[in-house]
Amino acid sequence: MKQSRPPSPDLWLFACIIGLLAIGIVMVYSAGAVLAFREYGDSYYFVKRQLLFAGLGLAAMWFTASTDYRVWRKYAKPLLLICFVLLVAVLIPGIGVVRGGARSWLGIGSFGIQPSEFMKLGIILFLASWLSRPGYPIKSFLHGLLPPLGLAGLAFGIIMMQPDLGTGTVMMGASMIIIFTAGASMKHLGLLGLCGAAGFAALVVAAPYRLKRITAFLDPWSDPLGAGYQIIQSLYAIGPGGLAGLGLGMSRQKYSYVPEPQTDFIFSILAEELGFIGGLTVILLFFILVWRGMRTALTIPDTFGSLLAVGIVGMVAVQVVINIGVVIGLMPVTGITLPLISYGGSSLTLMLTALGILLNISRFAR
Repeated sequence: MKQSRPPSPDLWLFACIIGLLAIGIVMVYSAGAVLAFREYGDSYYFVKRQLLFAGLGLAAMWFTASTDYRVWRKYAKPLLLICFVLLVAVLIPGIGVVRGGARSWLGIGSFGIQPSEFMKLGIILFLASWLSRPGYPIKSFLHGLLPPLGLAGLAFGIIMMQPDLGTGTVMMGASMIIIFTAGASMKHLGLLGLCGAAGFAALVVAAPYRLKRITAFLDPWSDPLGAGYQIIQSLYAIGPGGLAGLGLGMSRQKYSYVPEPQTDFIFSILAEELGFIGGLTVILLFFILVWRGMRTALTIPDTFGSLLAVGIVGMVAVQVVINIGVVIGLMPVTGITLPLISYGGSSLTLMLTALGILLNISRFAR
């Protein structure tokens, strides 16, 4: 008897991914054209590269969406090992490339990859595989919770040596969501939360530039030309946008006011040009993506698929909340891109690859 094919992926999920990607490509051109012309003499510099990486990412998404998600369980350990090797290689002088004050890139010239981005997916795959083993003692602190947490902490420590607090925070956030979903004790997680808050405070105090970001977040106008500059300029972009915006391409803040407007602060340019309606549309698309992803996680029949879906959705949700929170002044500046919207090769390719896995999981959901 011929085996029936699984149904099509969740079309709502797929439509949200493509919609956000299309909005991102338009906004990368609109937000980055001025900077691209000034730096490279080509207004299309950023959008051409974004289209290239979008093509690579869509090819990767098609591959992972067509591949049975259960296959990744077998490759979770070697993929994680490769991610660790690349993370360590970044730290070696002469191999790792410094950009934006962080040694977090591998590559030549303007082309490179950011291993910390791929570690996010690597740790999600491994934790989903590890914690879904039958009879895993997740309620035990020493034998159940500490090993996966220690592994994620090791990856976080290496990422912080670059340093890249934003990517490390997203990775740890997704890891904790998986561990919580796997059934860890709330008492253990509460104690770890207190320890994590103390550790985060220590990291902030240990680096003067992070402390400046915190003080700038609390009162950006105390240092308007220094640590508070990005937040102030972002708010100056969002405010005039009003309900319908100034019009696509009509942003004033992208003219050397908002730093790198095509990356971390692209949402502020989007809100300036497309207004509250445009910003709300993007947020609703992310909300639907997270909702359909969680629906998939709740209805998939096996634990590995459920934890894997939760981890991928958690990664997207944490990154969106932090990025938009920073842009509207609710969080300190951390240097995190907006998934599928911001300019960036490694982040875009990784995100589309991960969402392809989520699409495949949705094919098997009840």
